[in-house]
Amino acid sequence: MKDKRKYRQTRARRTRMQLRRGQDPHLRLSVFRSGRHVYAQVIDDINGKTLAQASDLKLKKEKGATLRARAAKVGEAIGKAALEKEIKTVVFDRGGYRYHGIVQALADGARKSGLRF
Repeated sequence: MKDKRKYRQTRARRTRMQLRRGQDPHLRLSVFRSGRHVYAQVIDDINGKTLAQASDLKLKKEKGATLRARAAKVGEAIGKAALEKEIKTVVFDRGGYRYHGIVQALADGARKSGLRF
């Protein structure tokens, strides 16, 4: 289990280095998923601040909702929170996870709410 976490962190570091290599001035939409929950936050790396965040812990509980369905709701919530703070464009940081399933559902939800990346 420790090796699995270590490898994911290595992949995440590699992805973030690629984002920084371009010195993109955009903010970063970072995703973290655990076995039961999913979290997203918009980060300003230049100032080191989190500008908006959302997780399925704060959303209305729906009985029988899958993690993928909750991830889509988190994506919509982070999109709305970012748009309230007048953030329209971000760079998507998948955090070392594959872009499918839960991560893809979160990204689609964020795009659906109007966030561009």
